Amino acid sequence: MNNANETQSPAVKPRAKPMNLKRWLWRLWHINESLRGYVLLLPVLLFMFFMLMVALVTLVVQSFWADTSPGAAVQYTLANYSLLLTPQGEIYRALLLRSLWMSLLITVSVILFCYPVAYLLAFHIRRRKIFWLVVITLPFWASYLLRVFSWKVILQHDGVLNSMLMALGFIDQPLDIFLHNRSAVIVTLTHAWAAFAILPIYVSLEKIDRSMLEAASDLGDGFMRRFWRITLPLSMPGVLGAVLLLFIRNVGDYVTPALVGGVSGTMLGNIIVSLFTEMGNEPLAAAVSIAMMVSITLIVCVFVLLIGGRKRLEGVT
Repeated sequence: MNNANETQSPAVKPRAKPMNLKRWLWRLWHINESLRGYVLLLPVLLFMFFMLMVALVTLVVQSFWADTSPGAAVQYTLANYSLLLTPQGEIYRALLLRSLWMSLLITVSVILFCYPVAYLLAFHIRRRKIFWLVVITLPFWASYLLRVFSWKVILQHDGVLNSMLMALGFIDQPLDIFLHNRSAVIVTLTHAWAAFAILPIYVSLEKIDRSMLEAASDLGDGFMRRFWRITLPLSMPGVLGAVLLLFIRNVGDYVTPALVGGVSGTMLGNIIVSLFTEMGNEPLAAAVSIAMMVSITLIVCVFVLLIGGRKRLEGVT
């Protein structure tokens, strides 16, 4: 009876052990595989970010200097930037436009040259794709200067191209039109950065579901129709990645224009190097560099916004 009248106390649940930071990190490490990759890359990313920020901050501060002569007091001014907007700065504006235009032409040339190569690797080579990928891209991983000098040997007055044309009887004497011009810069840089377009385009083409192409073929679509409606749209991520990488990289190139470009092939990077070294005008060189980086950033942002807006519009329709 006493037991019936007694109120039974509720069962006491065992208290959960508080998860300390160590256990939480251990569980997160084993659950999220992508996090492990980011953690492993974190030291390298932090180092690269630190070095980039040091260089960028130094460049920005230096662009506002008024005088860099030894012993002179540090003074800050906007004269280096205002010079770029005056008639005296017309040469820098003209070279910036030339660099942007040449970089665009180089980017288009690389894509047109590399897309068929990537397509061949992805769709027509059935066995040992990695082997052929390495064989095709291996020459592009040689020294950058070595590849540029090779093209200089090919295009120069007594180079390989003139010798071959003379041997075939097309010309009687060597021509000087192949070297020291914009075309030489475009050809050389198209070859120099081909691997940076082949790889991302190949990866995008390799991810395309082949059953979609087979279904389109069963419905009567020919090769060109399948290419324009399926292959090209699905490979655009790799193409756009290559476009951004090539365009940004080639705007500031100065080695190739210095070796094969001549006067007509001079780009803004050559003037920046001259300002830093021969003329000793570091503040103006830093200001021109910042102006070039801002221009590239704006163009890339507009490009990305246009691509994103087009995708959203296609999703709505």
